[in-house]
Amino acid sequence: MAISRAQELHQLLPGLNALFGDEYARYDNQHEEIYTSENSERSFEEELKLSGFGAAPVKDEGSSINYDTAQESFVARYTHETIAMGYAITEEAMEDNLYVSLSARYTKALARAMSYTKQVKSVFPLNNGFTNSFQGGDGVNLFTASGDGVTGGDGHPLVSGGKNSNRPATAADLNETSLEDAVIQIGKWTDERGLKIAARPRKLIVPSELQFTATRLLSSEYRVGTADNDINAIKSNGVIPEGFSVNNYLTDTNAFFIVTDVPDGMKMFVRSPMTTNMDGDFDTGNVRYKARERYSFGVSDPLGVWGSPGSS
Repeated sequence: MAISRAQELHQLLPGLNALFGDEYARYDNQHEEIYTSENSERSFEEELKLSGFGAAPVKDEGSSINYDTAQESFVARYTHETIAMGYAITEEAMEDNLYVSLSARYTKALARAMSYTKQVKSVFPLNNGFTNSFQGGDGVNLFTASGDGVTGGDGHPLVSGGKNSNRPATAADLNETSLEDAVIQIGKWTDERGLKIAARPRKLIVPSELQFTATRLLSSEYRVGTADNDINAIKSNGVIPEGFSVNNYLTDTNAFFIVTDVPDGMKMFVRSPMTTNMDGDFDTGNVRYKARERYSFGVSDPLGVWGSPGSS
């Protein structure tokens, strides 16, 4: 009995889906080192940053409770994008039994293309956050410091009138001093009302060019590049508890970043997870296979990350 085109496609689909999944899994989801992920059921998401309260006062005996009011600081908006691509195999290739070899190669290439786009989009805020090409909900550059002299910068404004800085005012390369300064700066951050939040670094994110520098700074028992026996305080104090991660999609070979423990910082919203499908075109006789997903990357609280563009 002859096999219909629909039956033929039905038999091909599971194998192609497995091949797509295996190939897609070969590429690290490097964005997971930077972002927390949440599901979404809308076309966009908005996250409101509230100011919180001031320091709790002493209540004297018999006096009334002091009531404070939280203020709206800013809103971070995430607009989901649909990422989709497919390929077609001609009817003639199907007739000539070329679909097995062609579909295997095309499916692997499709998985690679989908993975690549996701990783490039995930680092767009980091690659562009030192300029006004990417700004957060507070209306300033993602990475900014008071007095940095950069258009769209000069620090993250607070309801209290102060500012937080999540980059050095003078750009610095990755070394012992710059890393220690970053840890100190992160520890000085306050909330919108000026209360210390005791923020801490979690993980260092570097381009591939800085992976060896990062290893020496975080793993050496003694200070890097010195002849004395002083301990490496960065390692001894465990100030970067989750070590470092290499991101191959960072474009600046001197820039480095620190993911902090501030909640609701860098976020990814998944509107529609990855799906694949296959069908036949009646007019051309071609077989088509496609992949599709829908998501967005952004930042709800810029204090979720610290960065330096490097000195050159």
